[in-house]
Amino acid sequence: MCHCWFTMALNGHDALIKLNVGGVQFVTSRNTLMWISDTFFTSMLSGRIPAVKDENGAIFIDRDPKLFQVILNYMRSKQVDLKEVNPVALKHEAQFYGLTPLVKRLVLCDKLDQSACGDVLFHGYFAQPSQVFNLAAESVQPLVHRQGCHTRNKSEPICIGSRSCKVPGAVRLCSNVVAGDENNPTTCCASVSSSRNTLCPTSSLESLSSGNLSKPFLSNNIAALQALVDPFRVRIIRAHHSWIAVAYSETVVCYKSKGSMGWCLGCISPRTERPIRHLAISCKNLTGQGCICLAVSLDDNTILLWSVNDAGVSSEIGRFSVTAHIDALLFIASQLVALSKKGKIVVWHGMTQNWQIQDVTPICSYDTAGSFLLLGCSNGSIYYIDMQKFPLRMKDNDLLVMELHRDPLGDAITAVNIYLTPKSSMSGNWLEIAYGTNTGAVRIIAQHPETAGHSPQLFQTFTVHRARISRVALTAVCSEYNHVRSWSLTRFRGMINTQPGSTPLASFKVMTLESADGPMDTDQASDVGPYGDKDSEQVFVQKVVPDTSQLYIRLASTGERVCVIKSVDGSSISSYLVHECEWSSGTGACPRRFLFTGHNNGSVQVWDLTTALEMLNARRDKPGYERLEGPTPNELLQLIDEFEITYQSLSSTPSSSISCLPADFDL
Repeated sequence: MCHCWFTMALNGHDALIKLNVGGVQFVTSRNTLMWISDTFFTSMLSGRIPAVKDENGAIFIDRDPKLFQVILNYMRSKQVDLKEVNPVALKHEAQFYGLTPLVKRLVLCDKLDQSACGDVLFHGYFAQPSQVFNLAAESVQPLVHRQGCHTRNKSEPICIGSRSCKVPGAVRLCSNVVAGDENNPTTCCASVSSSRNTLCPTSSLESLSSGNLSKPFLSNNIAALQALVDPFRVRIIRAHHSWIAVAYSETVVCYKSKGSMGWCLGCISPRTERPIRHLAISCKNLTGQGCICLAVSLDDNTILLWSVNDAGVSSEIGRFSVTAHIDALLFIASQLVALSKKGKIVVWHGMTQNWQIQDVTPICSYDTAGSFLLLGCSNGSIYYIDMQKFPLRMKDNDLLVMELHRDPLGDAITAVNIYLTPKSSMSGNWLEIAYGTNTGAVRIIAQHPETAGHSPQLFQTFTVHRARISRVALTAVCSEYNHVRSWSLTRFRGMINTQPGSTPLASFKVMTLESADGPMDTDQASDVGPYGDKDSEQVFVQKVVPDTSQLYIRLASTGERVCVIKSVDGSSISSYLVHECEWSSGTGACPRRFLFTGHNNGSVQVWDLTTALEMLNARRDKPGYERLEGPTPNELLQLIDEFEITYQSLSSTPSSSISCLPADFDL
């Protein structure tokens, strides 16, 4: 609160009040400031707020005088002039002063271009099932309010989505989908470097370090709200073919696309004993007992495996406790694989239903393609396991982990990406691998079908980065917030052509700010990507601040903005996934790409990215097209301001919630 004294020139029951707002003098009457009850002004004039006066005896208020002039004009005439002010900034000031009528009017202005049914890209809405809501409500613990933890002006609405979720509710979908095909992009190789030499996420592993200190953090007071929001929050979304799995704190809900019927509730898993950290789903009938297999790993490193039949009934078919921390969980062919950065591989075979654990060199990164699993390790080697065959030596019970390539300098492989060209009957697969090291080098290795049995040959090396590579791909590139470089590569009959070689394509940044109070060990709940098939245009998803209802979708090859996704109900986005599946059951229907967003209120919203890409191509053909990338400086500041106001006290001089940012990033 501001500290101010005030002087009044008495005139009956009314009085003239002199104000000094940010160095600008204002004179008004007591009645003008008092006609709205329970505001900053009523508290100040009643003596509940201490005050300070300037040398002329005027009340000093350390706020923006330009915005205060509009507010004072509203207090005098009940008219609002928005010609020269930002409505969002004016709403924030009105919330500070506690002017409820003005806040309501400005909220309506925000709703003019917003609809509860979303925009043209909105495709569907999954409400949280009532069974999950009831289980989550049972686990909610009362909040312990600590002094100075969180305060709220009475005019500011409470934004806790878990209390506004709709239950029970069926899956509702909108059918405003525009058919069309995607254009194939220019093939490119790209890499990204980290701004600091600490272990960061790779393209497939959310975090292979115990604590990722290379990300800029936004410190906020959400710890007290965590106990309330967590049971309802969507933690992870995974998909396989026409099935979508949504993980809450201790429950998994599965949905299935049934052609003309749309998305239908498939099953709800039993409640787990501990919170869920990782999730995997496979539509292949691995056990012969059900239509899908569902696997989760808990925070105590226990792996649970369920089989779900056509009737939606789940039965537990496996349970395994791992002595090391689990960093990734995925299905490859008929096997369930769990990886630990400490150098452990856990494999469950679908046919024999046996568990196998193997010690290997500490793992820094991994990637999959087909039945291949590639491991980038700290000793500079890339290992592979072919999951198409049961990868086990029966005589010594060891996994068949083979060394595929060793870095010429022996640097740790911190990012790896594998690409298999379409197989032909004459030449077979062409194997391409891009990987990055902890020294900033990016290398491409390739293997001809004619040279099968020999190690891949080094194709090209890029040394444009000065820090550790956190993500690398053959078709696109992404990073949490750091520098991105991409190159175009020419192909002949689907294979990399050595002439004319690579051409620099783009250089840009993808910045995300993460909460220092939020959970660090999650299963890629907010992984920026890249998403999409490696033969098509890939995109990545930029979530700028931890608590936001907006996502920026950008082309992974150039960084160009495709669209901005805004939650239809205003709830914060907690997780997301890009998945391509067949939506229509009509003859000749092409798969479409969708974005699934999970929210703090337990809902899942569906967005049509195929239409978004088609609309981008249409905009490019129009004259006067303005190319955008990530958030503009004004958009970035607005997102940060909204994040701070949500979780911090509305004091007269708000303290920054930015606790740790890189040295080259200044607000």
